[in-house]
Amino acid sequence: MSQHFDAIIIGTGQAGPPLANRFVAAGMTVAIIERHKFGGTCVNTGCIPTKTLVASAYAAQVARRGSEYGFNLDGDVSVDMKRVKARKDEISERSNKGVEERLRGLENCTVIHGHARFQSSHTVVVDDDILEADKIFINVGGRASVPPLKGINDVSFLTNSSMMDVDFLPEHLVVVGGSYVGLEFAQMYRRFGSEVTIVEMGPRLIGREDEDVSTAVREILETDGIRIQLNAKCIALAKYDGRIAVGVECDEGPPEVLGSHVLLAVGRTPNTHDLGLEQIGIATDQRGYIIVDDQLQTNVPGIWALGDCNGRGAFTHTAYNDYEIVADNLLNGDHRRVSDRIQTYALFTDPPLGRCGLTDAEIRKSGRAALVAKYPMSQVSRAFEKGETKGFMKICVDAETKQILGAAILGTGGDEVIHVLLDVMYAKAPYTVVQRAMHIHPTVAEYLPTVLSKLEPVA
Repeated sequence: MSQHFDAIIIGTGQAGPPLANRFVAAGMTVAIIERHKFGGTCVNTGCIPTKTLVASAYAAQVARRGSEYGFNLDGDVSVDMKRVKARKDEISERSNKGVEERLRGLENCTVIHGHARFQSSHTVVVDDDILEADKIFINVGGRASVPPLKGINDVSFLTNSSMMDVDFLPEHLVVVGGSYVGLEFAQMYRRFGSEVTIVEMGPRLIGREDEDVSTAVREILETDGIRIQLNAKCIALAKYDGRIAVGVECDEGPPEVLGSHVLLAVGRTPNTHDLGLEQIGIATDQRGYIIVDDQLQTNVPGIWALGDCNGRGAFTHTAYNDYEIVADNLLNGDHRRVSDRIQTYALFTDPPLGRCGLTDAEIRKSGRAALVAKYPMSQVSRAFEKGETKGFMKICVDAETKQILGAAILGTGGDEVIHVLLDVMYAKAPYTVVQRAMHIHPTVAEYLPTVLSKLEPVA
């Protein structure tokens, strides 16, 4: 059976559903296709479920520190992983069902459950159905990468997706990968009660960050009792007496780590391998990401790629911004571009890291004259009152234009406070706008003017 639509959307991640809603509101007919769970990574295996788990782990940690706050619990704090998982499932499923119900409730929107493949530049096949449209939007997301480690096929391992099914406490979780996903899982499971070891091939954790940020995050995790092995040049996996041996060949520490479970957190792979892209000549890079221009169009006219599959951002907020760019350009005659947005993201450990703009290394590479200020969270009254004084705030500005170039806020509320600086950056306003603003006391944000008063030339 053949059907014609004004637009076909493949995937229901963070870009697809709002795009369908905008198109329908504009009087267009839409087909949206989902082959697995509605809502994509964020709703099912990413942001929502993992941050729910982070919240449970944080609550357990605060309970253990009760005496610091003036209360005591009878006996040790124990974590019921089945209840933790049930809470996570309830919150995640509510979002998942909400996405599907809203899509099915849209007038002139046909929801199709199945696997889409391109037949031509204007035709998509799902099972026996042939769908045609002048505009097609790919929003298929990504999945955890599984590298060809020695012994990878001989052992069972977990990824961020299969971790969602865990309703027990691993005795010893070995996390392979010292970046954002791995660190969040490492800390939460340590706080749930597991022994945790992080194995990272690089010389430091979260290698894209400034060295002082990496060092501070490592110290925070080690304070929680997490063991960290860096410079793991050759990682290998093997069964050993009912456990999993992780060979690491590190410069320091034992050459092998014995764990009960292994979590692979070594990056993401786009879900583009089985869409038939080669049938119509859609260009991809060496890793499988769809190549798009500044307005998210592929090299094939009438086809756009949004979200994690285009390699232009790996976050829910970048995917949603992709939708906004495409919708405004098509429906409002706007000229929005991917290059107009400022890089920003967070690491949701405790305390969290909020980041925006350029890193120190990027600023030095640019050759521009810059100023920097750094301030410890231990001197922030709000952090001191909460008993959460780890971390620091760091802000870099252009010495000539006085515009903010980048910032890292590692500390309580850092994932929220960073937006104060981000909004000023989008306004292209000088840092003095923040420096001279009056903020509410006692908050973390009120210290931004204090930090900015201490700017010095970048060394």
